[in-house]
Amino acid sequence: MINETLKSIMKGRQQRKRRFVITTSVLIVISLLLCGTMLMLGNTIYPVRDVMRVLLGQDVQGASFAVGTIRLPRMLAAVFTGFAFGVGGYIFQTMLRNPLANPNVIGITAGSSAAAVFCIIVLQASNTVVSVASIVGGLATVLVIYALAKGSSFAIGRLILIGIGIQAMLNAFISYLMIIGNTHDIPSAMRWLSGSLNGAKMETLYPLIFSMIVFIPIIFVYGKRLEMLELGEQAATSLGVDTNKTRIILIVCSVLVIALATATTGPIAFVSFLAGPIAKRIVGVGFSNILPAGLIGVILVLAADLIGQFAFTARYPVGVITGIIGAPYLIYLLIRINRKGDI
Repeated sequence: MINETLKSIMKGRQQRKRRFVITTSVLIVISLLLCGTMLMLGNTIYPVRDVMRVLLGQDVQGASFAVGTIRLPRMLAAVFTGFAFGVGGYIFQTMLRNPLANPNVIGITAGSSAAAVFCIIVLQASNTVVSVASIVGGLATVLVIYALAKGSSFAIGRLILIGIGIQAMLNAFISYLMIIGNTHDIPSAMRWLSGSLNGAKMETLYPLIFSMIVFIPIIFVYGKRLEMLELGEQAATSLGVDTNKTRIILIVCSVLVIALATATTGPIAFVSFLAGPIAKRIVGVGFSNILPAGLIGVILVLAADLIGQFAFTARYPVGVITGIIGAPYLIYLLIRINRKGDI
């Protein structure tokens, strides 16, 4: 009887592992195909052969500039920001055990946006200052939200409600800045707020790439404890998890990569909100879905940018397309949560 139970458990684990490997491999292939498509398509369509030659460092007339200088930085910006938003959103949603607990909804990206818009409109600062302010704004916002939500004990519902309130205040502040701002600065601020890959350059990607190299491995290591955190505070503590330390490390690392991604492209709407639930739906449970969530984020940003560039007569920023996709899901989720009475 015991042997049969063990065999059943092992069989179930092997099936989940097989599903995880297959699904993750498919997501990687889709991501690579979208990357290739993004490099080939434009005002001039270049064949795969020319794109590969450019990537290998060869000089190809016309293609070297279009692919190497314009399309490659845009594609890399989509990949790194999509992965950052996907992983960050999944960490928050899983750690706080609520699909609403993502950087878009609880005000973290709003903090980054408010700081950036203030620098653009009031200080008329350089892109470097705007990027640094965006990072500081995101970190300051999460510290305020965490401090207000902590109280005598940590409460997920309280954190989400405080985050939503902070977000409303920051959005009002952004609206005020847009009203009083110089008309010459408004287009720049609007372009930043919409979430756009336009104007992506290799030199602007280096801080984000560096942060991913440093913080993503830490997130993967501590992310293994997410399943225990999902069991609840007492259960995780009884299993030997230092919940406060784990939560703080995951929050800080996630906020840093999200803030740097926001500083690079602006707040691309709903990517961090959608990536985690989609990954959990197609991969299932039993394994950490950090990598699949990041890949889903990459696919969402790449696909949305291709749609925004080529599906309509006018070209739209990537954030507009992801907003169109994500807004209906947010409404559906709020209705479902309201029926369950979870918050």
